[in-house]
Amino acid sequence: MKVILSIKPIYAEKILNGEKTYELRKTIFKNSEIKKVIVYASSPVSRVIGEFEIDKIINQEINSLWETTKDSSCVTRDFFDSYFQNKKTGYAIKIKKYKRYVKTFDIQKEYGVKAPQSFSYIE
Repeated sequence: MKVILSIKPIYAEKILNGEKTYELRKTIFKNSEIKKVIVYASSPVSRVIGEFEIDKIINQEINSLWETTKDSSCVTRDFFDSYFQNKKTGYAIKIKKYKRYVKTFDIQKEYGVKAPQSFSYIE
C-alpha cells in the first residue's frame, strides 16, 4: 500500500530536486506500514509528478519540530507558524529517496481516485 500526498507545486518541485527533505503535515496517515509516497502536485499543475520513500515520520511539539526541520523543510518561520497555528504538535516526513517521473499523469485516470485534500491510500 502507498499514500498519495497532495503537495503544493513549489514544494513538490523542491522535494523532487532534493532541496526539501522534510515534508510537514498537521495530520498523518494511520498505517505505519506505508513506505512510499506518490507526489501529487496540486493546482495549477494537478498531476502526479513523482514519488519518494519515507525514511521516518517524526511527531514533535511545534517549537521542537521547527528546530528539527528548519534547515530542510524549505519554509519560513512565518509560514511554519501560520501552518501549525493552534496546534501543539506536528509531523514531518523525512524523505529518503525521491524519483521524478519522466511522464506525469492524471490521478483519476491512473489510480481511479480524486485529488486528495491531504492524502489518500492506494494499492
